Amino acid sequence: MEFRFFDPAAETDITQGRLPHWEQFSAYYFITWRTADSIPQKVLDAWHGERADWLRIHGIPPEAEDWQRELEMLPREQHAEFYRRFTSRWHDLLDEGHGDCVLRRADLRQIVEDSLLHFEGTRHVLEAFVVMPNHVHVLAGIPGRGELKALCRSWKHFTARQINAALRSEGQFWQWESFDHLVRSPASLEKFREYILKNPAKALLREGAFTVWSK
Repeated sequence: MEFRFFDPAAETDITQGRLPHWEQFSAYYFITWRTADSIPQKVLDAWHGERADWLRIHGIPPEAEDWQRELEMLPREQHAEFYRRFTSRWHDLLDEGHGDCVLRRADLRQIVEDSLLHFEGTRHVLEAFVVMPNHVHVLAGIPGRGELKALCRSWKHFTARQINAALRSEGQFWQWESFDHLVRSPASLEKFREYILKNPAKALLREGAFTVWSK
């Protein structure tokens, strides 16, 4: 399979929830999903509010479907500020270890790992992934168009059912929305891979509290 990096001139499918989701044909993605209790709701609401205020100050309506495209048009310094204040901070919140962090258990992480590897080479091509105590990062090429949301839904639905059964619990396990980012270049691909491999150390995790995999 051959995959492409983000092309600003290419056709892009955009869907909007609390987070925007951009898809292009046979592209590389950095994907994150988290447990439902991984970020306190008050903290998350404040983060969303601060992000919306920042976008408005910079002339970007936060409710616009293509606000991320407008963000890309800002000067590099402002784009870097947004990443530092919001994207980077969002990942830091996950690494603070909120919630029950049940994925510290090796048997529960194995459920996620098996799901990610099950369709490797057919529905997707994995570059790297890490299963953290309360979230998952995946770097992968996804073939075709419109497959990203379906694939994420499949991963999360299957693993949530299996993990809830193992915990003898019910209800929402994963947060509904995932964070996904189109990879822009070979350098960005390696940057995301490096982030995945170093994430356990960044979060000060001990051996046995995470699972990391790289091609």
